Amino acid sequence: MLPFTKILSPIDFSDPSHAALDMAAELASRFEAELWLVHIVPAIPRLPAASYAFKEREYEEELHRDAERRLAEMAQKLSQKGIKAKSTVGTANDAAMEIIRIGEHSGVDLIVIATHGMSGWHKLVFGSVTEKVVRVAQCPVLILRTHKAAEVR
Repeated sequence: MLPFTKILSPIDFSDPSHAALDMAAELASRFEAELWLVHIVPAIPRLPAASYAFKEREYEEELHRDAERRLAEMAQKLSQKGIKAKSTVGTANDAAMEIIRIGEHSGVDLIVIATHGMSGWHKLVFGSVTEKVVRVAQCPVLILRTHKAAEVR
């Protein structure tokens, strides 16, 4: 189990995910581990051919390019601190399963993920990516709670 050699940090570019990345970077530095930054772009369903106003493929490609650029910038900053960082962008309707798939394919031995503090109907409707990652992942998962999540208790 210890020391960790590959750590995955899912990034959705929110403040909680940046806080989780900071923790993942600290752990990667201490264990001299490789840090994988992962962002999942939601799959956009193909629209009927008659709807020419919205070009979903171009939009999806732009989401990928933007995420790749942002992750590359983050990885570059980490490498300047001596942390070996890689980044990847996945596409899926089920972000949790795509995070787990990427983690298993990459051989990560720790996932560091943040909660967003959803409760009530938000959690019921949208579910919890973090909760599903914890339930399904085969490796240890470190959860960082947001202040909002802590206040709900």
